[in-house]
Amino acid sequence: MTILLLCREQDLGKEPAGYVRAFRRRDIRVVFLAEDTPANADLQELVARCPEPPQLILHPEQKFLPKGLHVSPFPTAILQADPYTYTHRRVRWAMLFDYVLLLHQGFEEVFRQAGHPRPLTLPHAVDAEYFTGPEEERTFEVSSVGSVDGKNYRMRRAVLGSLAQEFRMNDWVRAHSYEELAAVYRKTKVIVNIGRDDYPVDVSLRFAEAMAAGALFVTLQPSELESLGFIKGEHFVGFHEREEIAPLVRHYLNDEPARRRITEAARERILREHTYDIRAETLLRSLGIDAGKKFAPARQWPEARAHLMYLDYFAAHRNLDCAASELRVIAGQSLRGAVQGLALLARAFVRISLSSATQQFGRARRDFK
Repeated sequence: MTILLLCREQDLGKEPAGYVRAFRRRDIRVVFLAEDTPANADLQELVARCPEPPQLILHPEQKFLPKGLHVSPFPTAILQADPYTYTHRRVRWAMLFDYVLLLHQGFEEVFRQAGHPRPLTLPHAVDAEYFTGPEEERTFEVSSVGSVDGKNYRMRRAVLGSLAQEFRMNDWVRAHSYEELAAVYRKTKVIVNIGRDDYPVDVSLRFAEAMAAGALFVTLQPSELESLGFIKGEHFVGFHEREEIAPLVRHYLNDEPARRRITEAARERILREHTYDIRAETLLRSLGIDAGKKFAPARQWPEARAHLMYLDYFAAHRNLDCAASELRVIAGQSLRGAVQGLALLARAFVRISLSSATQQFGRARRDFK
């Protein structure tokens, strides 16, 4: 079996990389795009480079969107790692694909109501091989790995900075590779999760990684963990106010039996139900049941409407050359579509121009200081 991944291997994110490793453990061949592949390459040319016809074409939300994707003779899927952000756009782009793979609970109905018949929830998972082995000495009392820069992480920065004054912590400011993350978490007693300021219920990958590593997971309530079947007090510890965090951490650092009871139950459940091997098996089982059936709504659309989605995708990813190329195709098919496409292209141009001006202004201010 062969899967064509619409990205270059060096650009793999954490989640797609987990799936790739799981596919390879099942002796599935994964084909990546070449270094010089244009963002709007012809799909037929990409397929021709595969040693055999692919049983799945998987899009990991990167800059590539090949021509002819919406009429692919092979099943296609898009991996939606962060449906919380720009949901309306992600819904539109998903219409070009046969499957929408959602890494968060609660979004299937959004896509169904918009007209996509095949959303599939595959929640965040872990690569078990990074989290198994002899028990490590837990030298860190508290750890956190994840983004701390930007306007959506103000609370995270404040909380972690405060905890660092009291507890032995990892270097929570710097970025970590997956291997480094696993090594840190396996040496940690408590993982404190502070979600994004705009989506505080999001537990991202951190819940699975922390639990698989045998660390106590402490997170804001309510969270999406309950929808995954995890129980507060049995698999994780929850808080409602920021002021509760440090006392909870102190309590469970001092009560090792209670901490171990929770971490062992959580770890067992993660490794039983939430690994990339299990997610890959679920996806492949769905493909087998559907037996090659195609679901993408765009397969039934007029060409101009489908190309408008390509234009929208490229414009959102600031690829104005590819967006303009789609506009020329649309203009030859639909006047109304051309007007819509021109508006999308114009808005993208304005956003890029404003962003560039803001960056230049920021650099000038720093230079002046």
